[in-house]
Amino acid sequence: MREVKKPGRLIDDSIVAWALQGFGAGVRCWYDGDAVAVASPEVSKHDRLAVVGPVDDAVRLTAGVLAEVGPSYRPFGDEELIRELAERVPGLTFSAAFGWMDTQQVPDVTTTAAWLDGDAGVEDLLQQASPSSYAWPGHPGVRRWAAVTGEHGELLSVAADAWSAPEVGFLAGVATHPVARGKGLSRQVCGFVTAELVKRHGRAALMVDGTNAAAIAVYRRLGYTYRRVAAAGVRPSPASSGSAGPSASRPAYRKA
Repeated sequence: MREVKKPGRLIDDSIVAWALQGFGAGVRCWYDGDAVAVASPEVSKHDRLAVVGPVDDAVRLTAGVLAEVGPSYRPFGDEELIRELAERVPGLTFSAAFGWMDTQQVPDVTTTAAWLDGDAGVEDLLQQASPSSYAWPGHPGVRRWAAVTGEHGELLSVAADAWSAPEVGFLAGVATHPVARGKGLSRQVCGFVTAELVKRHGRAALMVDGTNAAAIAVYRRLGYTYRRVAAAGVRPSPASSGSAGPSASRPAYRKA
């Protein structure tokens, strides 16, 4: 495998473009044959290793990169490829399947959503409506929040611009207050953020639980297309499996 110092456009893939994150702050990239891997630290709550390419090339590349970057990195890519990697790369185990959705369209949505001046009230809303959210105020990579507000300024539905890359804006942290659900507010705020991200980056993307049919339907109506993806992880060694490391206190998240 060879490390790439100036990746440019190695491959036209939205996941790779997102993982590159502008190629700084510890992001590294390699290729082997026609496979490409990008190690991106602390992006969307994990050290991620985006992998694309033919299976045989990707197997060699993933094994080599993991030996270099360490077991905290989680291979991430198309579900079929990740399942093959989990079978063929020693030490890897399949973690979860979910969805990657992206769009280059500016959605046609009538909305009152707007960017917030800060993040006051966002954490309270997330705790009530989406406690497993990956995006939280103040977390690294979470840049700004948009909201639909009530007549007294209360937050009804929010979404974040988080972990966006130069060529791929990223939508996260979507939550609607329980009393405001069923009114199309999440479509409004997501439509607003999607339009802003596409205008700025050329593309918007998000991750979604593959079983969340309602959310997927909303995103499809906004112009997103669905891609089946998955993540894998390095199995803990017997020596470390019985000890409580730094991750022991972290909450359990459903998405990978």
